[in-house]
Amino acid sequence: MPEGHSVHRIAKQFAVNFVGHRIAVSSPQGRFAADASRIDGHTMVASKAVGKQMFLEFDNDLWLRVHLGIYGAWDFAGDISIDPTIASANGRMGQTNQTGTAIPPRAILDEAGENSLHSIGAPRRTRLRMSESEKVEADIDAFPPEPVGQVRVRLLSDTAVADLRGPTACEVLDPAEVDAVIAKLGPDPQVDDGPEAEEAFVAKVRKKPTAIALLLMDQSVVSGIGNVYRAELLFRARQNPHTPGKLVPEETVRALWRDWVHLLQIGVETGQMMTMDDLDEESYRKAMAKREDRHWVYKREGLPCRVCGTHILLEELGGRKLYWCPKDQA
Repeated sequence: MPEGHSVHRIAKQFAVNFVGHRIAVSSPQGRFAADASRIDGHTMVASKAVGKQMFLEFDNDLWLRVHLGIYGAWDFAGDISIDPTIASANGRMGQTNQTGTAIPPRAILDEAGENSLHSIGAPRRTRLRMSESEKVEADIDAFPPEPVGQVRVRLLSDTAVADLRGPTACEVLDPAEVDAVIAKLGPDPQVDDGPEAEEAFVAKVRKKPTAIALLLMDQSVVSGIGNVYRAELLFRARQNPHTPGKLVPEETVRALWRDWVHLLQIGVETGQMMTMDDLDEESYRKAMAKREDRHWVYKREGLPCRVCGTHILLEELGGRKLYWCPKDQA
């Protein structure tokens, strides 16, 4: 399932290429036709993400809410801006990108935000598509291109098109309904990384008897964290995943929040869930390209811990796989 960094990047992609444009909204598949008609022909005025959910605002005071879930993804075509991660994924944004990002030497992200969606160069007229059997990046001769597959909703401007497939949720809401959805979500550092957000997270964790590993995946406690970030955050904090939230020391809970602020920003900027710090340039390039070089414990079951050498454990908790080191996280 896409984690928070992916959804924020998709929202930024819409902000760059669609906000300010009049949008033709349709449902090639037909399942979204009624809701599509409510926003068809209106100008997109805002794009934002909260955790794993994205909200697109139109000038008639209506919003399109999308939750990608496990199978959802967006495909973009036309005059679109891409960065190395989007290019490496052949344009599909949403599904967790474990294929890696090929970056040229010395393309390390700098303080100016190079390689982020704020500095990705001039748009290109291209079609970027990826499916289980097809990975294509190709110039397009006709615009807009024909929909491919079961497209739930198509958003078409005069210069770009976005096709959505397989979302868990896709609906048009009024402002009160949007507020109600967001009110149920825990704090998201990309929306608010200030002291009030930290206090909200600490208060929720510290009053619950639920295992901290489950709390980090609870979107009402904190927004955006999925299986990868959960495992990596807990290892970086050297925190046992089974400890009840109310028994986790307050300083550790605060450290988890601040590390989430840090890692989420890296994910939004690079498009990868990079969880290893202080890498030299060559190690950074390898880590961006290959998952096994950028994580401490995730998907490393049976392998020696990078710190202590103890074999990493894999177990199921709450229906999801949990990776952790029994020594460093004892």
